[in-house]
Amino acid sequence: MSRIRKIVRLFALTAAAVAIALGGTGNLGSSPMCAEAAGRPVAISSCVITGDEVLCQIRADSVPSSDDGKFYVYADEVYLDGTAGKVVASVEAGQSVSVSFPLNHNTPDSNLSRKFLIAVKRGGQMYQVSDEHYITNPEAIAAYTSPRMDTGIKGILPDVGRISVNELQDLGIKQVIYNIHIDDICSGEGVPGAVPFSYNGQTYYFDSGLLGNYDALVKALNGYGMQVTLVLLNGGTGAYGQDLTHPLARGGVCPGYALNVADDAGISHLKAIGAFLGQRYSGKSGCGQVDNWIVGNEVNARTSWWYTSSTSLDLNVNTYVKAFRILYNEIKSMNGNARIYNSIDQEWNRKSNPGSFLAKEYLDQFNYYINREGNIDWGLSYHPYNSPLYDPYAWNGPAVWVKDNLSTPYITMQNIDILIDYMHQSKFLNPSGQVRSISLAEIGYTSDFGTDKQEASVAYGYLKAASIPEVDAFMLFRQTDDAHEMESRLALGLIDLNGNRKPAYEIYKNLGTANEAAAKARASEIIGMDIDQMIGQNIVWTREGNGVVQ
Repeated sequence: MSRIRKIVRLFALTAAAVAIALGGTGNLGSSPMCAEAAGRPVAISSCVITGDEVLCQIRADSVPSSDDGKFYVYADEVYLDGTAGKVVASVEAGQSVSVSFPLNHNTPDSNLSRKFLIAVKRGGQMYQVSDEHYITNPEAIAAYTSPRMDTGIKGILPDVGRISVNELQDLGIKQVIYNIHIDDICSGEGVPGAVPFSYNGQTYYFDSGLLGNYDALVKALNGYGMQVTLVLLNGGTGAYGQDLTHPLARGGVCPGYALNVADDAGISHLKAIGAFLGQRYSGKSGCGQVDNWIVGNEVNARTSWWYTSSTSLDLNVNTYVKAFRILYNEIKSMNGNARIYNSIDQEWNRKSNPGSFLAKEYLDQFNYYINREGNIDWGLSYHPYNSPLYDPYAWNGPAVWVKDNLSTPYITMQNIDILIDYMHQSKFLNPSGQVRSISLAEIGYTSDFGTDKQEASVAYGYLKAASIPEVDAFMLFRQTDDAHEMESRLALGLIDLNGNRKPAYEIYKNLGTANEAAAKARASEIIGMDIDQMIGQNIVWTREGNGVVQ
């Protein structure tokens, strides 16, 4: 059920307000997209690992004619289409049949991350008669599974140079997020200190120096009782990871590039990286434990973070889903309790950059492909920043950008319940019928327009997140200011460049503790309204203008 929303538009930034009813939540009905493509008479209803076999359930309302009355199961690498792969099994055709074939895990013929389809022989030619389907339970073979470190949602992007200062412990941080460039951690045969990893019949190498740094960081954070989330990025510059960049992304100028799922070299390397990281950071290998993995950063922002030269939404999402499937299956085949998240930004229905895709349309298309090709327990990583990014009022955004229905240009912490309601739709539920894990994996508030506004914004954002059961993480961006970001008035840290703690440090420290009442009182004073009432009754203030703060 949608949570009741009360909308208040402020014509001045004061506690004096005028209540305005803005209607309901919009239509959350079913999408025109369905789980099966029209025109294919056969469906793979499930594809799961049982022991060392893969078991596929096949159904057909009407059995297609064929030369020999058989269904043929093809295993395709993700970049292949139709009957271009290899036949791994055949079975007598029927309206409801099952067929199994070897998983061949960790061999050159591994089927773990391949896609499967059904074909029939007609006139001596093979014709595809089903959509593709992936294995959906890779955790069934996980040998390194560890209990998750789920102890709270309070998180942050750490300043690794200050870890020894014990500020993370002082803040009561429960989760930490950090980036890892997978192209950088790759190495080559004969490179001093290279770490070998044999997988699927090949040997891959990783940089021992960089891995040692990650090991030390992850183990230290785990030692503090903190859960770790790593964001998997491709900077496109690694000397030994050039095959990881998609052909459509090569030659671009961007902080992040789409992963290569277009040829054997790229996907083989990607499979090995997923398996290697899943095993190494499973908590069972002496290198620390990573519970959560995010594939890419704000992948709908094509020209900013997940570059390809194509402007086609379908092509970009399809490419991303293939990389996501590989990393999902490979990581979870090592640590079954790991969670794998996608990543989108707050630009729900408005692009600030014409090279981006809308977050909503990207999410819809991603979910369409996942459902069509085998539902898995993916998680949503969402970045509900203010709009504009430098707007200092988390509790009082511009009315032009923050609205109370699905047509809202942006989803911020003020109207985050629109996203939560959206994810309650049946088509978005995980295979167990539950709402997916939602991680607010990146959110920050500037102090450039006054430290008091940052204090209240941090309190509002955290308390709003803590009030929503479906939210599993609130990752504040960041521990320490970044000089480059400050050029755009984004002084997002709890600590300034001189190492001084801002007032927001103390308020974040007290949130979620026995001293939370003091933090709430301070935030209420700044806002001009009791923050518990504002959040509990879901009262949202908005103001006139475009968000430009003088």
